[in-house]
Amino acid sequence: MSDTENPEFEDEAPAILPLDSWHRARGARMVPFAGYEMPIQYPGQLGGIIAEHNWTRESAGLFDVSHMGQLLVSGEGVAEALEALMPGDFSALKPGRIRYSLLLDENGGILDDLMVTNVTAAGAVHATFYLVVNGATKWDDIGHLREYLPDEITLTHLDEQALLALQGPKAAEALEQVVPGAAGDLVFMQGTSREWQGVELGIARSGYTGEDGFELSVPAEKATALADALCALDIVKPIGLGARDSLRLEAGLPLYGHDITTDTDPASADLGFAISKRRREEGGFPGAETILSRLSGGAATKRVGLTIEGRMAAREGAAIFAGNEQAGYEQVGAVTSGGFAPTVGGPVAMGYVEIEYATPGTRLTIEVRGKMLDATVAPMPFVPHRYHRKQKV
Repeated sequence: MSDTENPEFEDEAPAILPLDSWHRARGARMVPFAGYEMPIQYPGQLGGIIAEHNWTRESAGLFDVSHMGQLLVSGEGVAEALEALMPGDFSALKPGRIRYSLLLDENGGILDDLMVTNVTAAGAVHATFYLVVNGATKWDDIGHLREYLPDEITLTHLDEQALLALQGPKAAEALEQVVPGAAGDLVFMQGTSREWQGVELGIARSGYTGEDGFELSVPAEKATALADALCALDIVKPIGLGARDSLRLEAGLPLYGHDITTDTDPASADLGFAISKRRREEGGFPGAETILSRLSGGAATKRVGLTIEGRMAAREGAAIFAGNEQAGYEQVGAVTSGGFAPTVGGPVAMGYVEIEYATPGTRLTIEVRGKMLDATVAPMPFVPHRYHRKQKV
């Protein structure tokens, strides 16, 4: 799950993260983001965003994502109630398992993307699900859920919890040193909880960097102690939003508000994997008829990856063209996010193009500052994911 800035917060004083003073003490450059003051980088630590990006790829980076919304939803029939709002198969989701899903409007547009974990306790009468939603949309999400969930379903906003993401190939090693047994046998998209310093620590083996890692939900009053303990290790450094964005871009992961919005649907966004076989057969979620028709018959446009020749990056809004200077150009899409990809060694982008131009290897052109840049449709992720998955026997 990703996050994005929201213009509605521009005239309001930014909210303060539980770790605000912790970031500033480490020289973080703070910027307004999703209604909060958040660290974009730590200039005096590794030397910049690219260095922070590379550190996360090679070791372990600690990201503060406490601006995200953390929710608990429980009660009789809660799985079915969530399935009426999202295309996930939550009835079949076992305790400790996590699913990526989408909150949809009645037209099949994407209101938000989110993670859903079954955190039902053993012997509980009714199921409980833990949701992590994007920070810029969390208040709208909460309002939407309160309006459409049945009265017997309880929705709790965990607004006194911080959320940290420990990401990178040494993340498990680091977590084990601070919270012994926390990583355990967890694999990608599994979660658990452990007692740590007298509080419950929620642990999910997931993240939004393409690397192995964990998201750690901790009471706000213990966030500093946890961050200190992790960053006391030589293999862990605090990492800012700048590297988080370049990592998720290389991983081919969409950014809400940019790559996915209410104007996009799961089929055109290439997120059909979030709709299980049963939900495709039964429907019953907002916009099902439109979405399922596009999944089976093909959407008119598709989210694709693009590699760009040269060093100039294409940013959101840049027009994508087919054709050439001799025959003429025809606009066939637009970039939704892009930038320099340190691991790739050059600029990459995501965007939507007309379906006939979505095949990997298709040559296109992107207009950037009056210049026409050669680009090629490329499979995503741009950098292979390194999630810790269950080994096949």
